[in-house]
Amino acid sequence: MRKNTIKNDIVERDSHLREKMRFIDKTTLEIDRELSDLDRLAFEFTTILQNYTPYVIVSGYVSILLGRARASEDIDIIIPKISFPKLKKLVYELKEKGFYGINEEKDSDIFACLSEGIAVRFAKQNTMIPNIEMKWAKNNIDDLVLQNTIKVILPHGTLLVSQLELQIAFKEIVLKSPKDREDARHLQKVAEGYLDKKLLQHYKEILREFH
Repeated sequence: MRKNTIKNDIVERDSHLREKMRFIDKTTLEIDRELSDLDRLAFEFTTILQNYTPYVIVSGYVSILLGRARASEDIDIIIPKISFPKLKKLVYELKEKGFYGINEEKDSDIFACLSEGIAVRFAKQNTMIPNIEMKWAKNNIDDLVLQNTIKVILPHGTLLVSQLELQIAFKEIVLKSPKDREDARHLQKVAEGYLDKKLLQHYKEILREFH
């Protein structure tokens, strides 16, 4: 049932290509459109998450948020390492607000997964899709992503996503699948005139050395 909803969202997004998207500056983007299921999940989760830690949304949902018409069953989020007491409070509030851990339920198990570099998934009760995939920053690139975010302002609120130059470079140099290359092309198209091409090239060089 949730998959059908996601497919319907894609069709709706396609018909909303005339949606209003405006770059206020190089770090702030304003979008005026109706929210999808993924958008609502992102807002609901990050509204809780931001009370406990900085975060950044990365990967496919960034392209979808900026108008790319394709499916995604999850939203990828990176956070810095946090203490067990803080994680425990975060998980408690998530559960209070109707979320549950898909791969692990206990606080200690969730903390253990994150400590081992394993992403943990959260979804709303009685659903599995769409879901949140959250992981700790585990290397210098993840730290760089956390330090360089842009604000996406929608009628419902604000989301923090990866800097577009870094997002494009990562998809082209590291991930490189056809889907990721299409995501990168879409981001370059919608951000034409606002992308820092020298910075984009700089990130590509960093990722080539790192990868």
